[in-house]
Amino acid sequence: MNQETRPYRYYDLVMALFVTVLLISNLLSSAKIVDLKTSLGPIALAFDAGTLVFPVSYIFGDVLTEVYGYRRSRRVIWAGFGANVLLALFVWLAGVLPGESEWMDYAGQEAYDAILGGVSGLIVASLVAYFLGEFSNSYVLAKMKVWSGGRHLWMRTIGSTLVGQAVDTTVFMLIATALGVFPPEILLSLIVTNYILKVGFEATLTPLTYRVVNTLKAAENEDYFDRYTDFNPFKLSV
Repeated sequence: MNQETRPYRYYDLVMALFVTVLLISNLLSSAKIVDLKTSLGPIALAFDAGTLVFPVSYIFGDVLTEVYGYRRSRRVIWAGFGANVLLALFVWLAGVLPGESEWMDYAGQEAYDAILGGVSGLIVASLVAYFLGEFSNSYVLAKMKVWSGGRHLWMRTIGSTLVGQAVDTTVFMLIATALGVFPPEILLSLIVTNYILKVGFEATLTPLTYRVVNTLKAAENEDYFDRYTDFNPFKLSV
């Protein structure tokens, strides 16, 4: 049975978790900027709260590509893209609808706009950065797996993250700042801090990634190598 038609036991679950993490990270990014009250030389270590959970999406991305291959990972990336579009649409719609009088008294439109009003701008930044970063991550990991003959999983999970997170973090922060979501004065701090935290987070969780990957490979009887894969990111078929 080829990969296009064979059923998988846990693929849908990993997809659902991946999409959930993306949506949570976008909401948290709009809600708060965290300041660690320390610095790396002249750069203050501050980051948007979405950084607390967003790196998990790259772990899921690594797991999907490592076990199921680039084509199935591509399908999940597009599912996350669509979910983010829906999030932006309904957050915007809720914002423009009139508020109930008691809610306006104790919370009000200004509070909604201050916390969630930036979500639409964040989603624009997130969609572009997510598209470029996730596909970069998946492509690098798939290629490194073939080059290494499937050896040294840690090297390709960390290597693909270094590339994917550099693309994602830089593009996201530049666009979000240009759209007024973040103040320009802290742009460099946000890029540096987010990148360090995201890469460090994934590197720290490498033993967990190993366990999840090995468990899924055994459960699914799958260890896909993208030797003849069409890496066109715009295709949805597997």
